[in-house]
Amino acid sequence: MASSEQIETDLRTAMKARDPETVATLRMVLAAIKNARVSAGRSGDVSDAEMTDILAKQGKQRSEAAAAYRDGGRDELADKEERELAIIQRYLPAALDDDELAAIVDQAVAETGASGPGDLGAVMSAVMPKVKGRADGKRVNAMVRARLQG
Repeated sequence: MASSEQIETDLRTAMKARDPETVATLRMVLAAIKNARVSAGRSGDVSDAEMTDILAKQGKQRSEAAAAYRDGGRDELADKEERELAIIQRYLPAALDDDELAAIVDQAVAETGASGPGDLGAVMSAVMPKVKGRADGKRVNAMVRARLQG
């Protein structure tokens, strides 16, 4: 898990390497971190959990923007958003593969005693804290729905 100091160090390296895309992306991430500090009323660094949340949110924004640009026929802008997403993903924990996510979902279904689609909320509440920053909520939701229906 990266700290804001690591991101600042990488920003300086990108500036020296004259990599404008990395510089711009890391500046946006650092601005989001600073905004989180200000809204929390702190001057120190954010926690690892908060850092994961911030990075995941930034990554999701890039992913959604890339999809919207692709739908609008703006492939050059979609490519830019995807490159920014790749930069942000360097600082996120490794994503869960389908087998790992399925095991977590199965465990949550067993723990909650879920038996049908009506128990979706309970299972999601059990799964999401375990996969935070490592799996997209839509992907988790789809897998939970499939488990509860099948």
